[in-house]
Amino acid sequence: MESTGCSASEPFALRVLGDMMEPEFEHGCVIVIDPEGVVHDGCFVVAQHNDEFYFRQLILDDKRYLLKCLNHAYDEVVELAGLHSIHGVVAQKAGKRRKDRKHYA
Repeated sequence: MESTGCSASEPFALRVLGDMMEPEFEHGCVIVIDPEGVVHDGCFVVAQHNDEFYFRQLILDDKRYLLKCLNHAYDEVVELAGLHSIHGVVAQKAGKRRKDRKHYA
């Protein structure tokens, strides 16, 4: 496997696509993921399930690990096999892209 030059434990940034995590995370906002972040009930995570990656809120329900959308228009809930499926915790959220914020008088 070819090395990318980044450590697996280094934080990385992702752009949110879609509206499943609105209103907290709008389409196009940038989130910083900490692979070594502390996982707890209600935190926002990036996890792998069935060869796909999901950005969702983690809900701990007894001994089950559930991924849930924030947008009430979606009732999708994904059950993870365990904590090993989580690749990181959202550590920071940036604002909208600069082109969406800049204004010229």
